[in-house]
Amino acid sequence: MTQISVIAIDGPSASGKGTVAQLVAEQLGFHYLDSGAIYRLTALAAQQQGVSWSDEEKVSTVAQYLDVVFDGERILLAQQDVSAAIRSEDIGSGASQIAALPKVRAALLARQQAFAKAPGLVADGRDMASVVFPDAPLKIFLTASAAARAERRYKQLLGRGESADLAVITADLEARDARDRARSVAPLAQAADAYLLDTTELDIDSAVKQVLLWWAEKLKENNA
Repeated sequence: MTQISVIAIDGPSASGKGTVAQLVAEQLGFHYLDSGAIYRLTALAAQQQGVSWSDEEKVSTVAQYLDVVFDGERILLAQQDVSAAIRSEDIGSGASQIAALPKVRAALLARQQAFAKAPGLVADGRDMASVVFPDAPLKIFLTASAAARAERRYKQLLGRGESADLAVITADLEARDARDRARSVAPLAQAADAYLLDTTELDIDSAVKQVLLWWAEKLKENNA
């Protein structure tokens, strides 16, 4: 078991992993890492600096010198609150594109690992279990059907007062899934020792309860 307790939760976009991870962290009193936010911040910073998301060298430089502060629920980029800006569909697409660039992933690896502090960490993303925290005592691959994930994203956007097209969202999610699974570095995949949690038919509370149950079992095994 790692010196710092880490629960690594991976899964595709809109699977609910971020909400589940954050609630589990709150229940356990652990720190929380939204690794997707790190990539979204890099995509936003690159866009603000006029750097193309396909320019691996320049984007990796942006990632290396990212001026980010996580202040409670606020996320500051160069001292500006970008909590809402990084959640746009455009920036989400950009994050997926730059996440396929090896030098960008390398630049952000140590930054993500630094979040592992006592008493523990719950980290969500696409390669938390396989690359960032390969020794995490509990690894989970949280997923849901593409239709369920598209419906959730659709309702989320409408709830924020944004226009949304379910067909476009579904196509975008399927394209992101394909890109995430096909990338040469840290492709989206279930780690061999990760539990599979399909939330297609589960509500958030049930998913959180299952993760906490698995964590309790891991602690019991470790103390046996």
